Amino acid sequence: MRKLLMSLLVAGSLMAGGIGAALADDASAPAAASVAASDTTAAAPAPDASAAPAADASAAPAADASAPAAASDAAPAAPTAPFSVDSSKINSGDTAWMLTSTALVLFMTIPGLALFYGGMVRKKSVLAILMQSFAITCLVSIIWVVVGYSLAFTPGNAFVGGFSRFFMSGMNYIKGDKATTLTVSHLAPTIPETVYVVYQMTFAIITPALITGAFADRMKFSAMLVFMTLWSIIVYSPIAHMVWEPSGWLASAGILDFAGGTVVHINAGIAALVCALVLGKRVGYGKEAMAPHNLTLTLIGGAMLWVGWFGFNAGSAVAADGRAGFAMFATQVATAAAALAWMFAEWATKGKPSVLGIVSGAVAGLVAITPASGFVGMTGALVIGIAAGVICFWSATWLKHKLGYDDSLDAFGVHCIGGIVGALLTGVFAVKDIGGADGSVVLQAKGVLTTLIYSGVVSYVLLKIIDMVMGLRVTEEEEREGLDVVLHGEHVE
Repeated sequence: MRKLLMSLLVAGSLMAGGIGAALADDASAPAAASVAASDTTAAAPAPDASAAPAADASAAPAADASAPAAASDAAPAAPTAPFSVDSSKINSGDTAWMLTSTALVLFMTIPGLALFYGGMVRKKSVLAILMQSFAITCLVSIIWVVVGYSLAFTPGNAFVGGFSRFFMSGMNYIKGDKATTLTVSHLAPTIPETVYVVYQMTFAIITPALITGAFADRMKFSAMLVFMTLWSIIVYSPIAHMVWEPSGWLASAGILDFAGGTVVHINAGIAALVCALVLGKRVGYGKEAMAPHNLTLTLIGGAMLWVGWFGFNAGSAVAADGRAGFAMFATQVATAAAALAWMFAEWATKGKPSVLGIVSGAVAGLVAITPASGFVGMTGALVIGIAAGVICFWSATWLKHKLGYDDSLDAFGVHCIGGIVGALLTGVFAVKDIGGADGSVVLQAKGVLTTLIYSGVVSYVLLKIIDMVMGLRVTEEEEREGLDVVLHGEHVE
């Protein structure tokens, strides 16, 4: 596995160099922040750019050669950057749903993921893993409003956005005596831009938080904060831009990712594997018992993830409409199917179905249906769920043992592998009548490989630099004592 990462170093470095050059260019030429008020009624794509590409030939009839080319009759171009609208253009139903979805997705990290991971670690490190999720929530919230959102969701080039929303410059709400104006995103024109910013912020929060499951019990808190800061800016935002911004490289190619199979799960999952490899195995791994200390917490956290995931997937429609309903429907079906598939696979191979197994299967199903939720129907959701449950069970047991890496809480085995399963099967089961786009396994594989290479290589480089500067791992004595006391001066009785 180490040799594989090293062999990808050149490709990833070239891609990172291209993004760095793009950032330099964008700093000197920021995108326009608004368009004329006459453009405010133009349709804008959902967060998955592939559902409504920026230049979709099927969205407008071909030019009629016999008709006069009068400029006054031409339809206004769809906005390509955040812009200002009159408050009457805001849809209260869409806004209410997106406010709810935002709260649901935040609920996935705190307390959902925190409890899910917290129950799986040993008692001496439970507070440390809870602290990581909470601290990342705070840290990424600030990073996002300073620079992350601008790099991800404003026009720039194929690889990264611009700086037009640096420190939220240009975003406003102006209440006048006769009229109120406010800005909206070109990706969500029926809700205030403030709501869209915070909604996407919750995605940016949970993605690095997922990575912490791979290095539980052994990473310095200070090193973790530095890594997550750099990773959020250098890895997460460019991947989000490439996949979800209409001008992004993968979006313009037609990649289908409704709610984050590549952007969130494959992205975090491959970074998690790199973290596990760079930090090395836990002290006593394979020799000492490292059973979860409280599966009650894990089951509660997993249930919270399931509930919150409706905001994650159905919320990605950015509207209270039929597509949101289909995304919710597909999410429920796939999650239930995956939980049962993992449970029966474990039952058949180990003789007993476990609580950890069924909740892990549910999370695997949630992960796999994420890219497909706004594109597939009943059959696709069912097959994706079953495939995710069985394949992620295999990856978290046989594959992990065979390759010998110590991914503490199976962040790679569930999120990266589950994300790959979902992304590829989206290309198989996408229904054009639902999502407005045909699927292609080849295009989906392009998105998977791009994310694996870029995130994997850049994560490796960042970890190596941080290790040289300040060190990544606690000492063996500190690890044996437990991170709760060593890093935070607290412990659970």
